[in-house]
Amino acid sequence: MKAKREKPLPLNGWVIVVEDDPTLRMSMVEILDEIGLSPLDFQSAGDALIYLMGIPDGCPLVIVDQGQPGQLSGADFIKLVKKKWPLTAAVLTSSYELVPLTLPDSTIHLQKPWSMDDLVMAVATLVQPSHPIDKN
Repeated sequence: MKAKREKPLPLNGWVIVVEDDPTLRMSMVEILDEIGLSPLDFQSAGDALIYLMGIPDGCPLVIVDQGQPGQLSGADFIKLVKKKWPLTAAVLTSSYELVPLTLPDSTIHLQKPWSMDDLVMAVATLVQPSHPIDKN
């Protein structure tokens, strides 16, 4: 499926990417970089959380996989981030369906395997909600 490329406005800012699969993580970083964002990637939610705690204003967007090495799941990570920085937008990826009640508020769920267009649409929806991209 291709997104109807009603080009997103130029995106800017930065984003935290948490994915333990190095190939998928690098693909996500490349996609986000191509659409104008500055991604900072981590292998685990714990590492990303430690980094974020040193940033007083938090991060405008986090993209995190549900299944993580360590004690934090992706949803738990997002809940902690949103508790400290409520305006942080979030995308939660997973290879299995999640019960909507387990998703943190204002979180977009992308089920794997997702396409590049799916990721771009989710990010654009969160970063520029007044200029959505239609999927056809």
